[in-house]
Amino acid sequence: MRTRLTLARDGDALVARLAPSQASAMYEALSHLAEQNYGDTELILLVGAGREAVEALVGRLAGRRTESFDLRLTLEELHMVHSALTAAPTLFLERGGLFAEEPFNIRLGFYRENFDALASALVQAAGQA
Repeated sequence: MRTRLTLARDGDALVARLAPSQASAMYEALSHLAEQNYGDTELILLVGAGREAVEALVGRLAGRRTESFDLRLTLEELHMVHSALTAAPTLFLERGGLFAEEPFNIRLGFYRENFDALASALVQAAGQA
């Protein structure tokens, strides 16, 4: 997965140029959190927004893509994506706190390292925008 991305300011929002794999990783992270039996309180703690906002962003990221595309994100939505990429792996901790890599890979379709690298790239790109 290509983890490098660019963000450009557009008023109060940022426009992300996303490769299909990047959009897919973001979708998988957010949708997995949305599938959990969390109320708004838990989702707000995990990603900074309630179910309605999470599901709206999941809908914008949904779909198979074959080419890079631009996605306009508010700072709050960018925070949701970053938080989802960092929070999703915590749902795959086994007893004793060990990370369950295989179930993570099967469910989300990526390696944890991809999520970590993409989350880091988001922060770097936002700092440069």
